[in-house]
Amino acid sequence: MTMKVLITPRSFGKTSNIPFEMLKKYDYEIIRNETGKPYEEDELKELIKDVDGVIVGLDKITEDVLKNAKKLKVITKYGVGLDNIDINYAEKLGIKVTYTPGANKESVADLAFTMMLGLSRDIIKLDKIVRNNQWNKIIGCEIYGKTIGIIGTGSIGKCVAKRATGFDMEILAYDKYPDYDFADKIGMKYVDKKTLLEKSDFITLHVPLTDEMYHFIDEEELNMMKDTAYIINTSRGGIINENALYSALKSKKIAGAALDAFETEPPLNNKLLELDNIILSPHCGASTKDATDRMGIMAVEGLISVLEGMEPKYLYKKIN
Repeated sequence: MTMKVLITPRSFGKTSNIPFEMLKKYDYEIIRNETGKPYEEDELKELIKDVDGVIVGLDKITEDVLKNAKKLKVITKYGVGLDNIDINYAEKLGIKVTYTPGANKESVADLAFTMMLGLSRDIIKLDKIVRNNQWNKIIGCEIYGKTIGIIGTGSIGKCVAKRATGFDMEILAYDKYPDYDFADKIGMKYVDKKTLLEKSDFITLHVPLTDEMYHFIDEEELNMMKDTAYIINTSRGGIINENALYSALKSKKIAGAALDAFETEPPLNNKLLELDNIILSPHCGASTKDATDRMGIMAVEGLISVLEGMEPKYLYKKIN
């Protein structure tokens, strides 16, 4: 019997046909997301009933969804953040979970630095000035030689740190699982959370959204920051308390922020949209041709390895 594969990410296979060519070799029946948006839970409950594998983007694979997955053998995350998948319940059902580690790290790191540069020089405001037939100057600040605080030094955080060396920045880091060998190699210093917040000119977040990390940056943390400091989040919404961030930006407690992720996406009627000292983007850190190609190929490799009974590739393993 032909196996069925559900593919939910809208960008899957858009920049290269290789992922689909790989799937064709196994004659799977492919179900693609043609809605133009992530699936709702009720839609997934129906779609997942008779599929053998799913390649998932930001759609939420909850316990209720998985209860309907009678044939599912593998969930492959098109990316690295697994907070939208109920890993524990999948494991309970014997469903393997694979992902694409490192596929988008350079693209997300690029966006984080793009946002830092954009904030430091008020690029969006400068663009508007010229488009409005004006010629006002805005005094920005340099990144070169400043202090960057990196919260989360996994693959993306490390890529940001490498870029920071090119700007001769002092690099501070906070992580539950420090990599001292890497830190020593590039001159990065691990510090406690309070020290990082107090000393950094630019703070960038690269952590998963877990119960522990929910509102990791709240009013107390924002109050510790310099009033000239900027904070950037290209990881997951919910890590920063958006109400507290709004207050800090509105009162100029901090100089500015940039977000690529929000608690509710899209952020309709979000108060942050009213402010001019924040840069906003639609969760597109991994949206480059390079990352899309890598994620597509790695996602298919992981999926096929499980469906075809091979040694699983890119299998997710929980850290106890």
